[in-house]
Amino acid sequence: MKKSVLTRYRVMAYVTGVLLIALCLGMIAKYALEMDGAADFTQVVSIAHGWLYVVYLIFAFDLGSKAKWPVKKQLWVLLAGTVPTAAFFVERRISRALDAKVAGTEPVAAKV
Repeated sequence: MKKSVLTRYRVMAYVTGVLLIALCLGMIAKYALEMDGAADFTQVVSIAHGWLYVVYLIFAFDLGSKAKWPVKKQLWVLLAGTVPTAAFFVERRISRALDAKVAGTEPVAAKV
């Protein structure tokens, strides 16, 4: 497995996680605090997160197929982009497990 596969997954995990947190803060500002401009901010961030989440799904699926993950683990990683802050924790765990495999020092079936 190439390092670029892991790198692009990591980038999209961070982008998706940051946008999801921004979306949650925008929703709080819009509905709980009733701030001016929060509706526009929320609309822009929700569209960006939606499209970039699709890219995250593609990269995570590509990573999972190349790492030969079981279906449950694959779903766990795919859904991490829908729970605020989960993408950061899942990305860290996946990266630690796959760093050795990318370096070529561990067999393909790494446990996470």
